Amino acid sequence: MSDYTPKPEHRFTFGLWTVGNRGADPFGSAVRGHKSPAELVYLLGEVGAYGVNFHDNDLIPIDATPAEADTIKKDFRKALADTGLCVPMATTNLFSDPIFKDGAFTSNDPKVRAYALQKTMNAIDLGVEFGARIYVFWGGREGTESDATKDPIASIKRSREAMNFLCDYVLDRKYDLKFALEAKPNEPRGDIYNSTTGHMLAFIETLDHPEMVGVNPEVAHEHMAGLNFTHGVAQAMEAGKLFHIDLNDQAFGRL
Repeated sequence: MSDYTPKPEHRFTFGLWTVGNRGADPFGSAVRGHKSPAELVYLLGEVGAYGVNFHDNDLIPIDATPAEADTIKKDFRKALADTGLCVPMATTNLFSDPIFKDGAFTSNDPKVRAYALQKTMNAIDLGVEFGARIYVFWGGREGTESDATKDPIASIKRSREAMNFLCDYVLDRKYDLKFALEAKPNEPRGDIYNSTTGHMLAFIETLDHPEMVGVNPEVAHEHMAGLNFTHGVAQAMEAGKLFHIDLNDQAFGRL
């Protein structure tokens, strides 16, 4: 292969949070201007992308009014139609809001857990509205900095309860949607629950509807744990659970 020019038939998709990143880091502010979701879709269309993915708040800011949300969705839908891009995957931001400082589905506060479920149901509706058939769950802050702060057994049970509830929600709505769990060992939490693809595969078998749930291995997350990404993907494939893949890169052993 000598031509590495991306083409839609290669089926590469990009998250709004990636191409829309403004280049800020912990020691410096943004270095690139803001682009709307529709503008980002047009940009991806120009470079030969197949599709675009989003967290709920990548598309609709959490403080948007209903009228603002309608305008954003209208512009986004037009951009998809103009470029021919699709939305294969969607997900929920359960980590940016300060309310999730102790986690979302595993928070010690039952009100936060209830809010996380409600936010996810709304985000699932949004993803399905734009054609998503895979819904990814990344455990952003689902973990601890100190093991004394949270009971890990209770947290596993809370995670299971959330996934069972959301599977039932999708079945009740008759959505053509499957879930993919994305493992990550650390960052932003010191230790994240179900921290590797192997952990996730074992957890899936304890759910009420394991046939609906698979995994979304990510190169960087596997490398953070010093694991072999190829082996993780192979394990998921052998189990029939490779529903999605995130391609990026990360130096081994670094956050």
